[in-house]
Amino acid sequence: MTTDELVLNELKETGALLQGHFLLSSGRHSDRYVQCARLLQYPDRAARVLAVAAEQFRPVPFDLIVGPAMGGIIVAYELARQLGKPGIFAERENGIMSLRRGFAIAEGTRCIISEDVVTTGKSSEETANVIRECGGEVVGIACIVNRSAELIQYPVWSAIRLTIESWSANDCPLCKQGTPWVKPGSRGNA
Repeated sequence: MTTDELVLNELKETGALLQGHFLLSSGRHSDRYVQCARLLQYPDRAARVLAVAAEQFRPVPFDLIVGPAMGGIIVAYELARQLGKPGIFAERENGIMSLRRGFAIAEGTRCIISEDVVTTGKSSEETANVIRECGGEVVGIACIVNRSAELIQYPVWSAIRLTIESWSANDCPLCKQGTPWVKPGSRGNA
């Protein structure tokens, strides 16, 4: 079994691959959605899937893994556990991504951002801004599912790359058919 087959199988078996009409955190629409929380509820499955991503950047020198809340928290923890590095998370306070709970990033710290799914990279970029404001360096992004690596300015290491089409609201064929959308992501749902 290839790593893509392993990861896809885990996503399917946990019900993480959804069909319907979705409003993504990025504001774009899609007929498929990857709800990684359904995978991450199973520690053994999450460990297997994230080991695929971890192996890709194991030789890269870094000091810290930083995951944006919500999707990047468990991913940061598991990658940090597998690689023997510390892992923290950034979260929004009054709509602004920031470090809280006593977390800090020292000047010169080499950081890898962790995500569940990377689509436009908006959460990753917000997290990168926090890292840079602290004087840290972004080395790359590690994720379970990469939907759009070409949009990201950093190296992206993923367990799997999935091509899932998305559209602006104006171009969405499901909106044109009158199909109601659901918003399964975490941004703006607090």
